[in-house]
Amino acid sequence: MDDAIQINSQWFIPATSARTDDRTRVLNHEDTFAVFDRHGEVGRMGVGEQGLYSLGTRHLSQWELTVAGRTPMLLNSTVKLDNSKLAVDQTAPDILKTDQLWLPKGTLHLHRDIAVHDRALHEHLRLVNYHDQQLDFDLTIFFAADFSDIFEVRGIQRHRRGDVLAPEVGDNAVVLAYRGLDRITRRTKIGFNVVPDGLSTESASFSVSLPPGQQFELEAAVSCASGKAYFCLNSHAEAITELNRAVEIHSAERAEVCTDNEQFNDWLNRSNADLQMLIADTRNGPYPFAGVPWFATPFGRDGLITALQSLWVHPELARGVLAFLAANQAETEDPTCEAEPGKILHELREGEMAALGEVPFRRYYGTVDATPLFVMLAGRYYQRTGDRAFIEKLWPNIERAIAWIADYGDIDGDGFVEYARHGSSGLVQQGWKDSDDSIFHANGLAAEAPIALCEVQAYAYEAYVLGAELAEMLGHTQQATLWSARQDTLRDAFEHAFWVESIGTYALALDKDKRPCAIRSSNPGHVLYCGIAKPERVARIAEGLVGPHGFSGWGVRTVFAGETRYNPMSYHNGSVWPHDTALASAGLARYGFRDESLTLLTGMFNAATFFDLHRLPELFCGFDRLQGQAPTLYPVACAPQAWASGAVFMLLQACLGLSFSPQTPHICFHRPRLPDYIGSIQIKGMRYGNSSVDLTIRRHRGSEVAVYTELYTKQGHDDLEVAVLL
Repeated sequence: MDDAIQINSQWFIPATSARTDDRTRVLNHEDTFAVFDRHGEVGRMGVGEQGLYSLGTRHLSQWELTVAGRTPMLLNSTVKLDNSKLAVDQTAPDILKTDQLWLPKGTLHLHRDIAVHDRALHEHLRLVNYHDQQLDFDLTIFFAADFSDIFEVRGIQRHRRGDVLAPEVGDNAVVLAYRGLDRITRRTKIGFNVVPDGLSTESASFSVSLPPGQQFELEAAVSCASGKAYFCLNSHAEAITELNRAVEIHSAERAEVCTDNEQFNDWLNRSNADLQMLIADTRNGPYPFAGVPWFATPFGRDGLITALQSLWVHPELARGVLAFLAANQAETEDPTCEAEPGKILHELREGEMAALGEVPFRRYYGTVDATPLFVMLAGRYYQRTGDRAFIEKLWPNIERAIAWIADYGDIDGDGFVEYARHGSSGLVQQGWKDSDDSIFHANGLAAEAPIALCEVQAYAYEAYVLGAELAEMLGHTQQATLWSARQDTLRDAFEHAFWVESIGTYALALDKDKRPCAIRSSNPGHVLYCGIAKPERVARIAEGLVGPHGFSGWGVRTVFAGETRYNPMSYHNGSVWPHDTALASAGLARYGFRDESLTLLTGMFNAATFFDLHRLPELFCGFDRLQGQAPTLYPVACAPQAWASGAVFMLLQACLGLSFSPQTPHICFHRPRLPDYIGSIQIKGMRYGNSSVDLTIRRHRGSEVAVYTELYTKQGHDDLEVAVLL
C-alpha cells in the first residue's frame, strides 16, 4: 500500500494523534464512505479520520447529537453482519434542573439506524420516553463540512486552498459548499424530514415533547455532490432496500462457505461482508477498493491479490479486476506518472489535490509487481472458469503486459524485473513493501535502485508459465515456446542470484550492483506461492516462516525478529500483514508443507477472534503472542482492507489443496487437511462454467479428510469431475 504523505522526498502515513477509541465504525458504498465513533458520530478532535467522504473529499467533518444539551450515553453499537447499516443504542445521562434530578439515566432511549448509499448518509433516529413523566427538551444535531482532501486529513499541509462559498439555509435543509483550486464546486446538503425549530449553518434544533411511553422519529440525510452531480433524493428506507438488494446479488454470485466452528464462521462472514462492502461496480465490472479510510480507491496490486485470494469463491470479481485494469493499462511513456506501454496501474485517485498534481496519484503507474500479477490472475482465472472467450478478448493486454516485463521491467537487461523511481515525487520503493526504509542490506544501509525484489521475480516467472499456457490454448505456439524458455532461464538465474546460504532463504532483493539484501523476511513466502523455488530449498524457508523469529504466533513478520531495522511497530519492517501471511501459507501448501500452512491459518484465526467485529485490519504489530493477550494494533491501519478480508479464503484454499482445471474439467482437492478445531466445511453453490456443485469436507480419524459431493451439476457440464487426491 502506498505511503502517500510527502516530507521532502519521502512519502509516509503519519499518526498525528493517538486515538481515544480504536473501535471506529465504518460504512462504505461505491466511492463514498463514512468513519464514525461508536456513537455513530463524527467528532472534531484533532485531525482524525472520522467523517463522510466522497470522491476523495471529506463532505462531513462533524455530526454530533445532544439531548437537553448533554451527550447521550452509549448502550450498544453494532454494524450489521452484512455491513449494510450501523445500529446505535443510547440513553440520556442523569440530567439535573435547578440541582434536582430531572431525567434519570436509562429512561430516555435513543435508537439510531445509519446507512451510506448513493453518495449520501442516511440516519433514522427514534426517541422513546420510558419515564413516568412528560419530557420537554431540545434535540440538537451539530454539523460541519471542511471539504478537506483525503491527503489533507492524512497530514499534508497545503499552502493554498479554494474558497468556502456562502451557505444556503432553507426551511429544512442547509447546503454547504466549497470551490476548489481545480474549479470544481463540492457541496454537502444536510436535510431533515421534519422542519427544525432552529436551523443554522452549524446545527439543527428540534423541540421535542414526549408524554410517557411516546416516541419521536426523525430522518436526516447528508448528501454529497461534486461538479454538476445532483444530490441523492432517496429516503432511509429506500437506501436500506437498495443495500439489501446488493447484498442478495453478491450472495448469489459467490460460493457460500460454512464450518462447524461458529467463531471461524464469524471471521468468514465478516470477511465476506467487508469484501462485498468494498466492491464498487465500475463500467468494466466489479472492483474491490483497497481499504477504508486511506485507500478507498482502485489499487492495481491490491485488487489483483484480492481477486487471487477470493477466486475460488467469487470468480466474477477476478473478471472485473482484469477488465478494469486492462481498460486502464498504460499505452505510452509518461515519466510524470511512471507510465510505460503495457504497464498495469498502481492507483487512481479522485479529489482536488490529485487533480491539481499536488500528489502524483491521480493515475499513477509506479508499481513493479502489478503487471506480472495481472498475467498471473488472467492465467488462474482461466484455470478456475475455462472462460476462453474472455481470455481471447484480454489477449492483447496480456501480450503487452508480458512485453513490459521483458522490456521496460528489465531496466539493466540482466533478465530480472527491477524498479527505479522516475523523478522525485513518486514512490521510492515500488513493491508491496513501499515504505522508504523497507529495502536494505544486512548492515542497515539502504539498497540503491534499480532494485530487483525476490517476490517480483517469482511473479514474473509464473506470468511466463501461465502466459505460455494461455498462448498454447489460443494457438499462439511461437509465443508459448518463447515464454516457456524465458521461465526456465529466469528460474535458473533466480536461484543463482537470490539464494543466500548463510541465512537459509532468498534475499529480500538485489541492489543496483546485484548485491543481495541478505535479510530474513516474509517475501520468500510469495516466492513459494509462485512455484519458482527449488523443492530442496523449501524446508529451510518453511522453518524460518513458522519459526520464532518469523512467526509471531499470529502471523509472519514482514522482517524477522533480530534482523537489522527490525521493529514490530513499523509499517513494513516487522509488522504482520494478513495478506502476506496468507500468501506464505498458500506457498507452503503448494510444496506440501501442510502442517506449516495450517500453523499460519490458526495464527490468523486466533488473531481474528480478538479484533473488533472479527475484522482483520490491514496490518498489526509484530510483537510475540502472549497468553491471554490480544494482538497489538497498528495505529493507522485501514479496517476494513480488501486483501486482509480476502486472506481467510486463500488460507482455506491452501489447507484444502483446492485447484481447478478447464481441460477435463475438474475440481481437485489435493491432500486436503483441516485444523483440529474444524470438523467439517460446507461449500454451497461453487460454480464452474454453467455448473454448480455443493460439497462437504469432513475430518475423521485424526487428520484424515473426506470430501462428499452433495449436489452435483445443477446444469450443464455433465462431465464435471470432483477429484480427491490423498
